[in-house]
Amino acid sequence: MAEPDTEVAEAPLYLRVAAVLREDLANRRISPGSRLPSERCLSQRYHVNRQTVRSALQLLRDERLVVTDRRGTFAAAAADADPAAPALAARRPTFPGGPRVSEALVRASLAWEPPPTPLTSRLLLAPGEPTLVHRHLVLGPQGAALQRAVSWFSRPALAEIPQLARYRRIKDSHHQPDLRLLYHWMHQAGLRVTHRESIGVPPGPAATTAAGGAARLIVHRTVSDQHGHALEITDIDFSAQSAAWTYEFSA
Repeated sequence: MAEPDTEVAEAPLYLRVAAVLREDLANRRISPGSRLPSERCLSQRYHVNRQTVRSALQLLRDERLVVTDRRGTFAAAAADADPAAPALAARRPTFPGGPRVSEALVRASLAWEPPPTPLTSRLLLAPGEPTLVHRHLVLGPQGAALQRAVSWFSRPALAEIPQLARYRRIKDSHHQPDLRLLYHWMHQAGLRVTHRESIGVPPGPAATTAAGGAARLIVHRTVSDQHGHALEITDIDFSAQSAAWTYEFSA
């Protein structure tokens, strides 16, 4: 693979492989309809194991850039490709911090702490038991907070999703965590997820922001697996005037 920049170098291997293949497809170095090298050849080319290659190809299949049948994996032909494929990932539901806020100033952090008491049983945790907590803040050009999100992860989520489990020991509190592919990781782990959202306004004077009196909305999200166990519970608070919130879900 070409020498990556720092941000790419810190990404999981399968994302780096997918990025190289995606660029080859976009620049027609792999022609539409042509067959990609075998998993074995790709693993040798990029010095990764075959599971890493499979994960990269699955991501490209999800983006409709390649198709796989019993003969192998092929670059999507022009007639089969989704004309909006490059933006497909951005239209999918993303964990707070996803592609839509890439142009905004973002602050994200991880902590290991007990959740609020009402969430403890829903996350299948014992009273006082800590779990992984993700805080995400989007700031406007003038530094005003446009969106705040706090997510708590359940015991099943940390047990089933390897990419989350690695954060059990947080070594660098200054490095902003990137969980944008959280729902893809859930899919990789064999989890069939259900997103349940409720939207409301804070009561009383809290219904408006301090700056400009813009209306505020509160979103409460619960993501559950096929067994009905909560994987993630997120509260999102944002200014309806300054920040758009869009929900799209594909099974």
